[in-house]
Amino acid sequence: MVAPAAQETLGARLRAAAARLEGVCATARLDAEVLLAHTLQRDRAYLRAHLDDPLPPPAASAYAQLVARRAQGVPVAYLTGVQEFWSLPLRVSEAALVPRADTELLVELALQLLPPEREAAVADLGTGTGAVAIALARERPRARMVATEACAAARALAQSNIERWAPGGVDLRAARSGWFDALHDERYDLILSNPPYIAAHDPHLEADGVRYEPRLALVSGPDGLDALRAIIAGAAAHLHGGGWLLLEHGFQQGEAVRALLSAHGYVEVATHADLAGQPRVSAGRRAG
Repeated sequence: MVAPAAQETLGARLRAAAARLEGVCATARLDAEVLLAHTLQRDRAYLRAHLDDPLPPPAASAYAQLVARRAQGVPVAYLTGVQEFWSLPLRVSEAALVPRADTELLVELALQLLPPEREAAVADLGTGTGAVAIALARERPRARMVATEACAAARALAQSNIERWAPGGVDLRAARSGWFDALHDERYDLILSNPPYIAAHDPHLEADGVRYEPRLALVSGPDGLDALRAIIAGAAAHLHGGGWLLLEHGFQQGEAVRALLSAHGYVEVATHADLAGQPRVSAGRRAG
């Protein structure tokens, strides 16, 4: 009688997965742990306490498939279906960009412009997963929050996140023919956006994870500024006098975005740095 093959332990599987991911991503061990925790529907603390436990064959097979896809460059968030933003575990899918920690700067700056006791109208253009709109709706419940999105699959994703984390707090609208059509003739105290801002032939489009994200949410013309130009040109018609426009952009685009804002009559134009110290969000106030 042949004895059954010994099952590998969690620790052995983790080491093997991390070794496979080395050179593919900068967070090989972390990614290996997150994927194994997802496979077992446990947290990472459980893994550390059970490294010598055997990994059952069904789980081992499922884990191997996830690690193989991660080795191909698929973002961890697309494999687990979850990404944390503003301390909220949001649903994600390949219909929308994975929310980044850098984008929390957009939320932080918006909160500075929106006193908690004040009623205000806010629009988030191209909301994707709904991350920014949801964060603001939770932090400023007195604000009237509108979010727009052109992609139907991304809207469905955003709606599911809104229903879970900000029910009744965000008016999600379909953008059909431009950045502002869903706003009709309304005016807002604050308009903000994390639009596409990567140049069409930028090599970063082939970077780990990025190449699996939707191109329409990443690329914006030959210099990456097409969407930013359109938003800056059209936003004033939808802002109250004294209203603010906040825009996320690439770390090399701050000067260009400030110039565009100034050219369209915005005042108090400034660029703010992200957690890494890189220029990431530019702001301007509509005069009046």
